[in-house]
Amino acid sequence: MRSIDYDTEQYQDYARGRALNEEQLRVWIDAFAAVLPARRPLAGLDVGSGTGRFTPALAEAFGQVTGVEPAVRMREIAQAHSTHPRVRYLAGSAEDLPVPSGSADYALMFLSWHHVQDKPRAARELTRVLRPGGRLLLRGNFSDHHPRPWWLEHFPRGYEVDAALFQPLHEVIEMFTSIGWRVAGFGTVTEPSVGTYGDMLARLRLRTLSFFGQLGPDDLEAGFRRLEEAVAANPDAPAPVFAEPLLTLERA
Repeated sequence: MRSIDYDTEQYQDYARGRALNEEQLRVWIDAFAAVLPARRPLAGLDVGSGTGRFTPALAEAFGQVTGVEPAVRMREIAQAHSTHPRVRYLAGSAEDLPVPSGSADYALMFLSWHHVQDKPRAARELTRVLRPGGRLLLRGNFSDHHPRPWWLEHFPRGYEVDAALFQPLHEVIEMFTSIGWRVAGFGTVTEPSVGTYGDMLARLRLRTLSFFGQLGPDDLEAGFRRLEEAVAANPDAPAPVFAEPLLTLERA
């Protein structure tokens, strides 16, 4: 996987390209609530928080949240748009979390696990900062449990290139269970549509997905040409939805 430097790439368009509407946020918050402890408030970590698309909603639903993000420009955007009194953003990464040991009840990693360079170290850090019984909500794609969004088929080797970004599910589970965690749940969440095919194409043109950073210029051009031709046939039709994996792990 070619690493994405969010201080030089994507940060300007990320918030627009990956924005969630109220219905989408509600679906995800409900899914998280179903696998978190029932008590409130909970102290949370949003690891790889980016421009903060989840952090305020987590704070509103569950309590104090610390967004941890290594990219300076992504943090700047998050902080500029953050008005929630129970949200703060700190510099850090999954391998080096800037919070005390045993200080969090849960951590969310939403499509950020595949960016982690030293995954065993990150697993140990998550063990350190979560309290016993704390939960890791890992919304990641897995090479053997891939949602296969409809637009990937238009890019050369699209599914193959995208799946190669991710670990297989069993490998992620083994990494955590080998240091004492247990699987608390695995399922899928169907996020409501972003709108029409045309709406989705407009977002994809912003290229705020890791997938696009793995393709050369020729493959990108060919893929977008095919995608635009396909969307032009019915741009106002509702874009399809798909089931997105959510793995919940519990710290011993």
